[in-house]
Amino acid sequence: MVTDGHMDERELDTLEKLHVYELIGLPRKRFVTILTELCDAFADAEREDGSIALLDKERVDDYLSLVTDRTKRLLTCALALDVCKSDGSIGDAEMALLRYMMGSWRISLDDLEAELIRR
Repeated sequence: MVTDGHMDERELDTLEKLHVYELIGLPRKRFVTILTELCDAFADAEREDGSIALLDKERVDDYLSLVTDRTKRLLTCALALDVCKSDGSIGDAEMALLRYMMGSWRISLDDLEAELIRR
C-alpha cells in the first residue's frame, strides 16, 4: 500500500470491500494505525540522498519470510494485486514488489486463478 510512496484512500476502501479487516481481525482504524507505525519504521531506511528504501531487498525478504503457509501466501498475493489496482493503475514500484513477492514464493498468476476459482 505504500510501495509507491503514498497511500490512497481507495486502497483502504478496497480492503474493506474485500472484508480484509474482518479476515485479519482488525478494525480499519487499528489497521491504519499499524500501517502508520510501519511507515514510521521506514524512517530508518532513509538513504543519504533523502530517499527511502522501501524496496530494500533485505527488508522485503524479512517480511516475506514471516508468511510460511502457502494458502496465506496465495491470499496475500491476491489481495496485493487487488490493492495495487484499486487506485486505477499499478505503479512500477508496486509491480516490482508484486513480481518479487510472487517469484520468491513461487506463485504464478495461474496459481492465483486456480486457487480463487477452486474456492
